[in-house]
Parts: sequence; structure tokens; C-alpha cells
Amino acid sequence: MGSSTDVMALSAGAPAPRPKRPPGHRMVSWLDPLILAKTGVRAVISATIGKQADRRLLDALAAPKVEPCDFSVDAAGLPRRELWLDYVSDLGDGWDSTYAVALAVSQPTLILRDETGAAHETQGGEVLVFGGDEVYPAASVKAYEEKTVQPWSSAMRGQRPPAHLFAVPGNHDWYDGLVSFMRLFCQGRSLAGWQTHQHRSYFAVKLPQGWWLLGTDMQLESDIDQPQVCYFQEIAKQIGDKDRIILCLAEPAWLGAQVHASMGRSYLENNLDFLEDQVLGKKISVFLAGDLHHYRRHANDEGRQKITAGGGGAFLHPTHLPRRHPPALEDFTVRKSFPSAEESRRLSWRNLWLVSHNPRFGILMGLIYTLLAWALAVNIGTARLPNALENVMAMALSTPGSALVCLAIILGLIAFADRSFGRGRWLVGLVHSLAHLGAAFLIAWGASHLVDRLLDVPFRSPQRDLLSAVLIFAGGFLAGPSIMGLYLLLSLNVFGAHANEAFSSLAIPDWKNFLRLHIAPDGRLWIYPVGIRRVPRAWKPGETVREPEWVADPRDQKATPPALIEPPIVV
Repeated sequence: MGSSTDVMALSAGAPAPRPKRPPGHRMVSWLDPLILAKTGVRAVISATIGKQADRRLLDALAAPKVEPCDFSVDAAGLPRRELWLDYVSDLGDGWDSTYAVALAVSQPTLILRDETGAAHETQGGEVLVFGGDEVYPAASVKAYEEKTVQPWSSAMRGQRPPAHLFAVPGNHDWYDGLVSFMRLFCQGRSLAGWQTHQHRSYFAVKLPQGWWLLGTDMQLESDIDQPQVCYFQEIAKQIGDKDRIILCLAEPAWLGAQVHASMGRSYLENNLDFLEDQVLGKKISVFLAGDLHHYRRHANDEGRQKITAGGGGAFLHPTHLPRRHPPALEDFTVRKSFPSAEESRRLSWRNLWLVSHNPRFGILMGLIYTLLAWALAVNIGTARLPNALENVMAMALSTPGSALVCLAIILGLIAFADRSFGRGRWLVGLVHSLAHLGAAFLIAWGASHLVDRLLDVPFRSPQRDLLSAVLIFAGGFLAGPSIMGLYLLLSLNVFGAHANEAFSSLAIPDWKNFLRLHIAPDGRLWIYPVGIRRVPRAWKPGETVREPEWVADPRDQKATPPALIEPPIVV
């Protein structure tokens, strides 16, 4: 409750005190046991329901018209000569990263410098595209409001007219069966920063100078439903022979299989092949995708572009994978990565300090180590190391409860091992589990010796058990995450595995990116890849309603301004 002074001030019509910091969220801690459990349950439920009842079929029945949104003409019906667009993917995570990108996008004009120092003046897009995964860790009305709508509305306040928004659903948008996504993006809602137009989870937009913008919905099973196929077949009839297409996908088929080992050509890549070869032909000049939270551009000699730009706010993904050229890229070669492969490899070493990024995971490991030591309880306080190990192994083999605890750890870590290990997956999981079991034994043995020196009490006494438990928990809190971090580091840098887990565990908010596109009067498409090396960590309220609600605090001198990742790409 407020003080009497606050109540009197409010009753007298005085403005309410302004908050000193944004009401935002931290980056999602993906090793938090509660978040892992909730997200895992939602993913399983959504995948199960998605197989039995595809929401897209119902939406197609509710919105049967196949008519593109036309931005090739202005309000007076005259042909447009040019248009600016912004593409942002994988947003709605931590406040600092999401808001920093939204703040850059919201500027009416943005002057960007490239690596040579040359300045390029760009304009805020009249059309805004969300490229997938608009919220983390899972979709809900509350999550969208707090992590997507609120920061974007705050950033766009007083900056320019609302943008025309189109959105592609990603797997995290599907975790509630696409219910919240459809409510927010597909019902013609007009919010503070944007106006929505689409009525399905996929869309077609006619742009000036013979350009088209198409967005697909691959759902959780990475497939295209029949009504969506019919929709794009009808749209293809309206696309001229010389027209060109910008195709937005939720996931980069050309890279996805390298990071998500469970994916194969039978789904996502074949869908892309089907769209390209059977429906849209070679008119696709630019492929845009998120899902991987970095910037990477591939191009071929014909000038066709495949760009992964998933830097709208979520944690960073590595760029030093894959080490081999993916077959799906064929004649495409990598032209630019942000961060660079060298910087990405350097960042991966943060896994050695995993507990500092994931203290709740450290608590979980401390509890598991304590439980394991309790299950294998045997008096090893005076025994030498070989004898103590022999006694513990005898206890484990003779006690069913102890054996089950050890077996559960071994099987759990074998299941956790990345599928990209192939047939050696069980061996990798076994070695990983034995490292934890060995660490738990050494910590218990060391704690027992230390307690023997500190307390002259018999084995199984309350004082001894309590002190031993505290020491083992502390050891597990430090050793468990350290072993996991070392496992992830070696898996990533030596075997090219666990790319997602090795970087999601770090929750790096920096190295953000988005794309600014300009259809010029001469018909060429200019693509400006915008990067933010380090997002601000401190904010202060905007002074007037003509400013964003929050602006970067100049005292945060480590923050870097938006800049071009590479010179503009011209198609």
C-alpha cells in the first residue's frame, strides 16, 4: 500500500510516479528445472494434439478467401515506386535484447555504418514481418503481452505510424496449439505499434515493382497442410512471369538438420523443395528464416540469397557449425556470419562457468549428488580411496534402491546425448554419467574425511549426516554444472553436437540482428543486415510522449549502436 502522501497526491490529480526501470523479464534460463519441465510438457501436448487436430485446417475453413494483401498501390490506387520493410525473427525473450531490437526498428530513420565507416541512411519499414518464435519459452496470452506486445509498444511510442504487421509462427508459437498466435496476429487487431491483416497463419503480400512477400507455416511436424498448398497454388497464378519472391520460413531448411539432428530431408527440406519446384518455381530470389539465433547469409552465383536472421531477442546460437558444407545448400556458399566463427568458438568457452549462468541448475545438481550419496551411504570416513570405492560399489550392487538411482542417471544422460553422435550416442552418455557418478563419489569421500576430522561422532549420527549433506550439496552445486559445461563444450567444439544446448545454457543477450529491406524505384531489392554487438543493460524513461517509453541510459558505455553487419546486399 502507498503512503498517505501518495494517496493525497493522486487524489489531487498529480501524476503517478514513473517507474525507474522497465518492468521486463530476464533471458529465459533454459537449464532451470521448472522451465525445462513446463516447456517439455507443453511441447509434448502440442505435438500430440497437432498430429490429431491441425489448427490450420480450421483456420482455412474460417477464412476461405485466397487474396493477397496489396501494397503495390497506395491509398489513391496509384502504383508505388518503392517500399521499406523490416524483418525481425525470434523475439519475445529477455527485455534488454528484445527492446533493443524494437527500439532500433522503431526509429523513423536509422543511419547505419558499415565496416568501412561509410554511412547508409535507412527508413523505418511500413511493413513489419515477425519471422517466427514471437515469444519464449512458450506461447500464451500473458507471455505475448509481457514479452512481445509490451516492449514493442513501448519502443514504437511516438515514433512513426503503426506498421502493417505480418507474422510467421515458429515452434514456440505452436506450443499452445497456435491459439494465442491466431488471437494476436490473425484477427485484424490494431495495437499501439502495428496493424495486423492476415487471417491465417500464412500469408501473401503483393509489393511494388513485381516483388512478393510470402510467409509459410510448417507447424511442429514441419509439414505443409493441403489447404496451405492450395492457397499458394492460387497465389502462384497471380504472380507474373518476371515477378520475384521473398519467402519467409520459420526454420532454415538449409541449416536446420545440422543443428537439430532429429530433422531429416523427409519433412522440412522436402517441403521447401516442393514449394520451390512445384508451386513457386525459381521466382524465389530471397529465402528468409529464423529459428537459429544468429545472422548467416548464403548466396549463389545467380544472386539468390538464403539468409538466417534469428536475432530479434532470443539467446545466441553458434555460427562455427556446421563444419562441413550442408548438401541442401548445393551451389550456395556462406558469405557472412554474425558473430564470426572465431568469436562464436570463443563464446562457447563460457560453458566452463555454467553454474554462474544457471544457479538453479546448480541447486538441482547439488540435490542429485546428495541423493546419490544418501542412496550409497556407507562408512568410508576412515577408508582409503580404493577401499572406499570398493565398499560403495558393493553397496550399489547389493542394494536395489542404490542400483536404480545409478541406473536412472546413466539412462537419463544416454537419452540426453545428441542424436548427431549416431551409434556412439550410448557410449557418450555412459562416459558423461560415469563422470558425474565419479564426482559424486569423490565429493562424498572427501566430505566424509573432512567430517571425521571436524566431528568426533559415530557414523549415522544427526550432526554428522547434516554436515555431510551440506558439504556434498555444495560440492554437487559446483561440480555438477562444471562437468555438464565441459561435456557441452567438448561436444560442440570437437564433435559438432549439442549446439542448441551449449548456447541456450549461456543465454547470451548480445549479437542481435534484424533485416531492413528496401524495394527501390528501379526494381532492385536492397537488404540491410543490421547488427547490435552489445545491447544496453540500463534504461531511463523517455522525457516526452514523442519519445519511446524507455531510452538507453548513456552511462551504459559498453552498449553499442546498431550498425551494418556487412554492406547492403542488392538483388
